[in-house]
Amino acid sequence: MTDRSAMSDHRFDRWAGWAALAAVVASLVYTVAFVVLKIDLLAALGLLAGGLLSAAALFAVYERVRGAGPLATLGLVLGLAGTMGAALHGAYDLANALHPEAAGTLGGPFPADPRGFLTFGVAGLGVLALSWAGLDTGRLPRNLLYLGLLFGVVLVVIYLGRLVVLDAASMLVLGPAVVGAVISPIWYGWLGYHLLMDKPAGA
Repeated sequence: MTDRSAMSDHRFDRWAGWAALAAVVASLVYTVAFVVLKIDLLAALGLLAGGLLSAAALFAVYERVRGAGPLATLGLVLGLAGTMGAALHGAYDLANALHPEAAGTLGGPFPADPRGFLTFGVAGLGVLALSWAGLDTGRLPRNLLYLGLLFGVVLVVIYLGRLVVLDAASMLVLGPAVVGAVISPIWYGWLGYHLLMDKPAGA
């Protein structure tokens, strides 16, 4: 790797690190707006921004675990599909919040992400694959990767709970959602800190 390439990678790492930290803020905004304040517009903005910012963070993870081969590539594809699904879901909700008179015409819930299939299910599989791949490369803290494995499982469980249980107040839905709401900012915050503090190779 040339010095110029290493500097470019380091600049992206710093950008992705800040994106990961911003994703933490977006996640907290979404959780508070959706669960506590019940402000649809703010929740939609949080989901939209969180999806876009998380994509940059996951790509930085991939750059560190790509040596694991196809599993890392699969993790990136699934992770980006999940984050883009979340962003699209947020954009759809934003359109409904800005123009509630057209919400009926748009069709209510976002049909391309039924019960959070992309936002939770596919994204969870992506985080799982990337974290598992990272265990073979040694370029990310192992405890961060172990937390990523747990995070991925929780996201998949959230999707399955939302799919099977129709009662949103059920603990089978709320329990995993609360755990996910706690793990998500920790994982992305830890990842962002690592990306910002990590030295480029040869530094």
